[in-house]
Amino acid sequence: MTNKLDSTLSYFHDKVSDCIKSGKNISIITHLDCDGITSGSIVTKSLIRSGARCTVRTVNDFNQNLVEKMKNDSRELHIITDLGGGFAKDLDASLGDSWIVVDHHQIPEEEFDNERVINAWKYDIDGGTEISAGGMAYLVSQALHKENTDLAWIAVVSALGDRQDQGEKKSFLGINLEIASTAKKNNQVEIDLDVLLVGRETRSLPDALAFTSHPFIEGLTWNRDACLSLLNSSGIKLKDGSRWRVTAELTEDEKRILLQSISKFTSSKNATEIMDELVGYTYTLSGEDKRSFLRDAREFSTMLNSCGRIRKAGVGIAICMGDRTKMLGEGENILLEYRTLLRTYMNTLASERWRVVDNGKYLMINAEGVVPENMTGAVSSLLGGSQKNTGKIVILRTNGDEGTIKFSSRKSTGCKSEVNLGLLMRACATKVSGLGGGHNAAAGARITKDKLDEFLDCLEENVSRMQGSDLSK
Repeated sequence: MTNKLDSTLSYFHDKVSDCIKSGKNISIITHLDCDGITSGSIVTKSLIRSGARCTVRTVNDFNQNLVEKMKNDSRELHIITDLGGGFAKDLDASLGDSWIVVDHHQIPEEEFDNERVINAWKYDIDGGTEISAGGMAYLVSQALHKENTDLAWIAVVSALGDRQDQGEKKSFLGINLEIASTAKKNNQVEIDLDVLLVGRETRSLPDALAFTSHPFIEGLTWNRDACLSLLNSSGIKLKDGSRWRVTAELTEDEKRILLQSISKFTSSKNATEIMDELVGYTYTLSGEDKRSFLRDAREFSTMLNSCGRIRKAGVGIAICMGDRTKMLGEGENILLEYRTLLRTYMNTLASERWRVVDNGKYLMINAEGVVPENMTGAVSSLLGGSQKNTGKIVILRTNGDEGTIKFSSRKSTGCKSEVNLGLLMRACATKVSGLGGGHNAAAGARITKDKLDEFLDCLEENVSRMQGSDLSK
């Protein structure tokens, strides 16, 4: 694996360096979620440092229409991050060798031998748990120049945004762990074991609890009044004079009382799982102002995701690239807007129960007319983190562009199903001439409306079996 990866990184270095030396223009195309924004920013920043002439833009999907547009683009090299899996043949046909994909999603076997596909799975690295697209971008950037080691902190944010803190107590695994260790060694990230409330150093206790959506706690998440009431009844001192206290200031006894109070509030069979989700490793960005919401790497990742989902990805890229002036304030406003929208979507889905089909093993959710396609991933993730849905597969659909239906699927907290959602979505989408793919526990698809029933039949047939089919292996 190491030799193969080293060879690939050398290929990236040589190809990109030749472009820079000859003054060629480079285009970076990336996804609009947190992992896309961070991976695109890492590559862009490393290219600029090397003197490249380059531009970066985000897209919601990678498709044949985009490939055709790239064919007519005047730029001599196209670097695609967090996207592009399954399109190697199309890219070869349209662009020759003037493209590189840097990604971590599962890819078809036929792409393993294409040197322009730089994908984690080719090197026996689990792209769902061991490295994000941001991590892959970090590796290729390091190959370009060793000084880019200082971009490790962005890759940490990337992995958190992709929910790859899958080790014990929300730790990292594989290369993610190595990157986090590098960021810590660089004094860019502080790693501690603590209560996992949002903005632990910057948000007031009621806000920190209310803004915490992973896990999604029914009755508390986004309900500040309920959070304030719970905290008051707990006996925890909430203010120091006129100033609200923050989570990081709580004593160990106060943290224990806080967790007990939340546990009593949930009073459900899933209370243990919720408690497990609320205690783990925190990642504090040392270089950010102590008053800034960016201090908390998880909240940083949520802000980046919100920028992309509300179609203001440029703000997120600017912040990743170092802007801490106007764009920072804009980023915080976007984050607040994002949370408000998510609350509205979740409340609507909760009140219109006809939209949800629950067979005990999986949820099929019709979010058409409620959730816009750019928010499907965020909403399905929240549903997957809800205590009501523990152990189930969540499959949400909504209206897409140009007469399509967009799907987003997630394995919820505690889901033990052996079904690989990335393979499932790709197989069922391919069956109806659509597009699909992703990871074992998180995947998506896009199909035309006329194929909806056939696609749903394929999903239900394979998900209900749970295991035993080729899709689950």
